[in-house]
Amino acid sequence: MSIYLFAVLVVVTVMSSLFVLALALHDNSIVDIAYGAVYLVLGWSVYLAYGTAHPRSLLLLALISLWGARLTVHLFLRKGVRHGEDFRYRKWREEWGENFVWRSFLQVFMLQGAVILMVALPLLLVIHRPGGALGALDLLGVLLWLCGFLFEAIADWQLLHFKRAPQNRGRLIQSGLWRYSRHPNYFGEALLWWGPCLIAFGAPLGVIGLLSPLVIGFLLLRVSGIPMLEAKYEGEPEFEDYKLRTSAFFPWFPGPAGKDC
Repeated sequence: MSIYLFAVLVVVTVMSSLFVLALALHDNSIVDIAYGAVYLVLGWSVYLAYGTAHPRSLLLLALISLWGARLTVHLFLRKGVRHGEDFRYRKWREEWGENFVWRSFLQVFMLQGAVILMVALPLLLVIHRPGGALGALDLLGVLLWLCGFLFEAIADWQLLHFKRAPQNRGRLIQSGLWRYSRHPNYFGEALLWWGPCLIAFGAPLGVIGLLSPLVIGFLLLRVSGIPMLEAKYEGEPEFEDYKLRTSAFFPWFPGPAGKDC
């Protein structure tokens, strides 16, 4: 069986299982909590079935495993803070009505599975044909991944602790990294995936891995990231003031009318 067909089967199986669990819990937002964990299952399944102990394969598997484990733990803890189904999924539940079940399966779980496969392409390409010895591009990839990982992890940690403080209930975080970007965690997420992309350049056909950071960047900037989240706060005075002073994505110095990057 092709490594890529095997990867598709793994993701379809995992996402279908999550769909059944979501139906039982009446909570589609578990797909977000499991997002990082699906990469762990996919990566290790493919590696155990097709991989070799090549340094590039092991390096990428380690980086993505660390990222996936941290993100899963963070989202699980944040779910405990938030309680109940995320507002985006509640909205779709109401809008889809009697079509909710099949649309959830296709538009939430299978669609996210397709995104995971595209974003995980650098890892799949490297496990399939890891290429030669590690070099300068691999080092640059690790450094990019590390910068993005730290940016995302610190921003998530700051947000989690802000939300847990009773005095901050109903307020927007505007301190720490969130003083320089309205979405520093999204910036870190977008940045870190350029790391695996560069590492995959050392493998034959690794250039196809460019699809990974491009897909992530597009989704965060134009589809399910910033647009959907900020639509929730549109019109609120605190948010509108914060929006004027703070860059949307790329970190920048705040001001009375900060760049809306």
